[in-house]
Amino acid sequence: MKTHKTLEAARYMTDGGNMGIVVSTLSEAEFYAAGGYHDITYGYLITTDKLPQASELTRKLKHFYVFVDSYPTLKALGSYKLADGKKWEVLLAVDARSNREGIMYDDRELISLAKAIANEANVTFCGLYTHCGNSYYVQGEQAIKHSGQITLDRMINVRNRLSAEGIQCKITGIGSTPNCSVPISDYQGLTEFHPGNYVFYDYQQMCIGSCKLSDICVRVLTRVIGHYPLKGHFLIDCGFTGISHDGMRRLPQNDFCLVDGHPELKLVAMTQEIATVRSSNESEALDFEKYPIGSFLEIIPYHACATAYMHHKYFIRENGKIVDEWIPHHQGW
Repeated sequence: MKTHKTLEAARYMTDGGNMGIVVSTLSEAEFYAAGGYHDITYGYLITTDKLPQASELTRKLKHFYVFVDSYPTLKALGSYKLADGKKWEVLLAVDARSNREGIMYDDRELISLAKAIANEANVTFCGLYTHCGNSYYVQGEQAIKHSGQITLDRMINVRNRLSAEGIQCKITGIGSTPNCSVPISDYQGLTEFHPGNYVFYDYQQMCIGSCKLSDICVRVLTRVIGHYPLKGHFLIDCGFTGISHDGMRRLPQNDFCLVDGHPELKLVAMTQEIATVRSSNESEALDFEKYPIGSFLEIIPYHACATAYMHHKYFIRENGKIVDEWIPHHQGW
């Protein structure tokens, strides 16, 4: 849910159901709980300061899963008793070589930590989670599938090792958008997929090979505000408070985004509310008459998740007309 943070998109993603969602903040969890969702995974490592808020969610919801990947976190959960005889529902966060959260899949300590979770009186061990962050650093169908297969194999190996020790995993969940969009042929043994970005897609996913340009459904509308022929650029009213900086870090051409329908344009610099646009071909000058001051351009962001969070309203467009407005949840952590 963290990409869009709306009830409307959630209904599409869950086919009108009210279960099986992942959030990245407790504030999101409260928002979706108030919207009728009763089966929520908190896709973020729980910390002691958040236990009162998380305990209230656990009390209200049928299922509220939290992540653990260390003994201090487990100890904190074990010491924080819940009302009505409830127990914390815990997923062991595993790192299958994505280099984010989780205990390494081949760490000798993994079995011991899983046993400790299973034996903690105030905790129910529910299974495994991993984020397939390594899928964001490959390109093309075969590379994405190879990444997905490696991640799945490692998670099934972990699950089998736990089973051999008498620890059963109700849940074995993996994510990411590339692995969901370009799946391997057999995900036997997997119970959950946790993609987020796929609901919108973006320039990044297109570069990876998760989607085509025509699949990307998010745009940022911007206006031309100034012409500077002697400098070879014009300005638009969309800076880094309107789209993310991520493309600058990852794309060799440092172009931040795509300008929809205008491959001849390249966004080359951003300040807070202003961006500079030049010709994408250094040997060709801009035709300023094609982009009058006051005219609109549509930007396809490199990273839809970060970009969407910067805006407090989504205009839903169909056949060139605005048919709805969605208000995303913006209430911090």
